[in-house]
Amino acid sequence: MSDLSNRTVDLPKEQRNEANHSVVSEFVLLGLSNSWEIQLLLFLFSCLFYVFSMMGNFLIVITVIFDPYLHSPMYFLLANLSIIDLIFCSIAAPKMICDLFRKQKVISFGGCIAQIFFSHAVGGSEMVLLIAMAFDRYVAICKPLHYLTIMRPSVCTLILVVAWTIGVIHSLAQLAFVVNLPFCGPNVLDSFYCDIPRLIKLACTDTYKLELMVNANSEFISLGAFFMLILSYIFILVTVQKHSSGSSSKALSTLSTHIVVVVLFFGPLIFFYVCPSPSTHLDKFLAMFDAVLTPFLNPLIYTLRNRDMKTAIRRVFIKLTGFGKKGLY
Repeated sequence: MSDLSNRTVDLPKEQRNEANHSVVSEFVLLGLSNSWEIQLLLFLFSCLFYVFSMMGNFLIVITVIFDPYLHSPMYFLLANLSIIDLIFCSIAAPKMICDLFRKQKVISFGGCIAQIFFSHAVGGSEMVLLIAMAFDRYVAICKPLHYLTIMRPSVCTLILVVAWTIGVIHSLAQLAFVVNLPFCGPNVLDSFYCDIPRLIKLACTDTYKLELMVNANSEFISLGAFFMLILSYIFILVTVQKHSSGSSSKALSTLSTHIVVVVLFFGPLIFFYVCPSPSTHLDKFLAMFDAVLTPFLNPLIYTLRNRDMKTAIRRVFIKLTGFGKKGLY
């Protein structure tokens, strides 16, 4: 495959523009580092946080399912956020971990497109879900008497359907920019996973306008959602300040948790699309942070800062294992 890529690189521009994208059947990933010591460190770091991410998010889902005290709209949305994180951290992280010690890291054209599709579908769904979680907190704090009426089960289910529908539509719209581009060489991606900006640069045609369109689309969505969330939380915080300190302390703790999650999710996205630049070590670090560390931090933040969740985890553990039942009651 590498010989084919080398031959096609020297073709005239006109001939390369006529080439079909199937000429390139796989892409070579340069990965994170060529240093064996750094690769070993990254391997240990990635494995550790990937396993903890899976365990932490799975624990939240199981706890919300089995503990009747958490059968509320807030925890329904939180459990679905954990499901999204379970999917998201499994899109690129397993292959990145397996590729760390491989001399040649390759991904098929179909595998590359699949990575892009699932990352944007899951990412778009998470954006909508975070907005829904902000709306849930607004209703709970500003309209507490109408909370169960507004956030009834049918509305929560509708929110989930809308979130995934918007995520899939967003992903298909992004793929429409690249899936029919001609790829005839070179086929080297300076990354550990496939993403649209780097993939577009490998097309055998002028992609300047297309790159601007993709970046503008992603900037509009990510920045729009981020500022809408921040403004909504500012509004909720102002409302909370009007309550007595005793009744607002729990609300402030919950809101601060949500704000931290929003910043962790949107921070890397804003860097990638609002500040596009040639590949740097910071770029790769943020990509790895987004793929492995953020899904780990979300359950950690929600469990450490949420007394109800910690108590529920203990109850579910005792319920499923029977260990310490007498001591608790």
